Amino acid sequence: MSTPHNKAKNGDIAKTVLMPGDPLRAKYIADNFLEDVVCFNKVRNMFGYTGTYKGKRISVMGSGMGMPSIGIYSYELYKFYDVDNIIRIGSAGAYLNELNLFDIVLANDAYSESTFASIFNGINANVLDPSTELNNIIEDTASQLNYEIIKGRIHSSDVFYHESKSNYKKVVDDMNCYCVEMESFALFANAKVLNKNAACIVTISDSLCTHQETTPEQREKSFNKMITLALESAIKL
Repeated sequence: MSTPHNKAKNGDIAKTVLMPGDPLRAKYIADNFLEDVVCFNKVRNMFGYTGTYKGKRISVMGSGMGMPSIGIYSYELYKFYDVDNIIRIGSAGAYLNELNLFDIVLANDAYSESTFASIFNGINANVLDPSTELNNIIEDTASQLNYEIIKGRIHSSDVFYHESKSNYKKVVDDMNCYCVEMESFALFANAKVLNKNAACIVTISDSLCTHQETTPEQREKSFNKMITLALESAIKL
């Protein structure tokens, strides 16, 4: 079947999906990491591909920016396409001086001020957890690859531009968040309600402390370490 946002048919999508925010990063992964690739979706240019990595069937699909967008795409993957595992592979802004550009952060949990979870299913929580199983696999894989990863709480924000420049300091001090992105809280809510698995790996693309930042091209094509970590983890599922 297809949905209003995804033209894939049953069976076109693998049980495990990697989800970058940028659909062009999904295309980059399909072009450079997967074999025997088939494009299953181009609706709204939210590209989705299925191929194989080291013989394992894996899909990759963009999520778009923000919780409403990933909320739609991940829900449809879980609910209508029988996907079991989604690993978000995104970018994030550092809240701590200790985090450098291209550092990899694995979300222990996601904090948000968003009402997404309560409106979606009455979940009365502002901190949601990923799948313990997926996180354990990702940690073990990072160790085997000799990749250093940082584990911590991430902030899923509804707002990209803040008029109050001190807002992030309050989030750091009150909620102990390491970095900020805009999607994982909704992904974790969908997984929780639908009894599926979700995890989030992000690469630091800019810093609210040092004001360093990567280019759009780097965000599209230079997160290979995170991509490899996700793929090597996915083949174990």
